[in-house]
Amino acid sequence: MKQPRLRFAVKGLTVGIVVGIVVSSFRWLIEHGLDWALHWYQHFTWPTALGLLGLNLLIGILIAQLLKQEPDIAGSGIPQVEGQLQGELDLSWWSILWRKFVGGILALSAGLFLGREGPSIQLGAAVGQGLSEWQHDRGSDRRIMIASGAAAGLAAAFNAPIAGSLFVLEEIYHNFSPLVWLSSLASAIGANFISLYIFGERPVLHLVYPKALPIDAYWHLLLLGVALGLLGKVYQWVLLRLPDWYALTHIPRRYQGLIPLVAVIPIGF
Repeated sequence: MKQPRLRFAVKGLTVGIVVGIVVSSFRWLIEHGLDWALHWYQHFTWPTALGLLGLNLLIGILIAQLLKQEPDIAGSGIPQVEGQLQGELDLSWWSILWRKFVGGILALSAGLFLGREGPSIQLGAAVGQGLSEWQHDRGSDRRIMIASGAAAGLAAAFNAPIAGSLFVLEEIYHNFSPLVWLSSLASAIGANFISLYIFGERPVLHLVYPKALPIDAYWHLLLLGVALGLLGKVYQWVLLRLPDWYALTHIPRRYQGLIPLVAVIPIGF
């Protein structure tokens, strides 16, 4: 049993290093794209606003063409990865990889509230699938490679290898498998090593606490939890109904991204 485990650990580490390079590049380009966009939002002028409007419309059209060519890059990408691992979807890894990479950079750099978690997971899964096909893996071996890539994608996106490997077990596999855990953890560590080398050891969510919360004020946390739970419920309700609201515009599905791309401009200013 030790030999298969060692083999999967090595394969997972290999996937993690490649995913770390891909997702770290994705993350680096997004950060610099956002810095460029924020520079133009510093001071409002009509020429700047009109220029951003034209640029965002162009970005929306480019993303629409990518969606037309590959509909499975839509959304976060996590449902597609789950569908792959459950045997419900058979995706083209290269088509997903480069279109999700380009489309994600365009959307996030424009300021859309997308987040890099989902895209990074789908990018990682695509790399894992590509390497598994290169090694002629089949069946469970192929699924483990895809899962390892997904774990590595999340790890590289947030410098969080434990979160990446636990995400695969809890959200995608829904059960504990020693081989999946081992390969996913090895992959996540490999990807995290690359991202730490590029971005340093500073946490992505770096929160500084100047002083501890007094014990007699802990009841505030209960109120905060209730408030956040209600807000989360409202957010979820709105999010799940957005497709129906977008459908009322009668704009083709792949062009509906033009709406938030236009709406983000006044929000940005």
